[in-house]
Amino acid sequence: MHDYAAGYGVNAGCGLPDVSGAGRDEYCMRLALHEAERAFDAGDVPVGAIVAKGNSVVGRGSNRTVRDQDPTAHAEMLALRDAARALGTWRLDDCTLTVTLEPCAMCAGALVLSRIQRVVFGAWDDKSGMAGSIHDLLRHPRLNHRPQVTSGVLADDAASVLRRFFRQRRGLTGDDAVESHSRTDDHSPVDR
Repeated sequence: MHDYAAGYGVNAGCGLPDVSGAGRDEYCMRLALHEAERAFDAGDVPVGAIVAKGNSVVGRGSNRTVRDQDPTAHAEMLALRDAARALGTWRLDDCTLTVTLEPCAMCAGALVLSRIQRVVFGAWDDKSGMAGSIHDLLRHPRLNHRPQVTSGVLADDAASVLRRFFRQRRGLTGDDAVESHSRTDDHSPVDR
């Protein structure tokens, strides 16, 4: 397991550093990558998400569709549920969700309904991504809520953990892994 959180003081309910802009987005993405590694270690597709409000992480989630046999157990959905419980409200305005992979239609819909202020993601998903790849549900002009979206934060790191997972799952090593095209090499869908 790559420890993306090393040196970042990652623990439950941790505070965020007093940084803004790209530095804060990268910090939060490293926390989401830590969650993705948890999914990887458990045999689920490595997607991770966190929800931050102010200087606190209020929600976390790692993909659990295989472990829970639940098609809705995507990292974003679990992080939103965790944040809503922690805050005592379903309205997550003034919150930012950071996720390692571009949200799918289900997760994008939940993000809009939660009134989340911002969505930050790492790797693009050209086959099922709903934050600009195949459609932009998050910023659709007819919706009453449209979160701000920042894309491509630590995208290489986010794509790398997905490629590593699928190579391992297929039993590829060495030259076989180099010659193989993983599902994320061409931004194709990731079955979560």
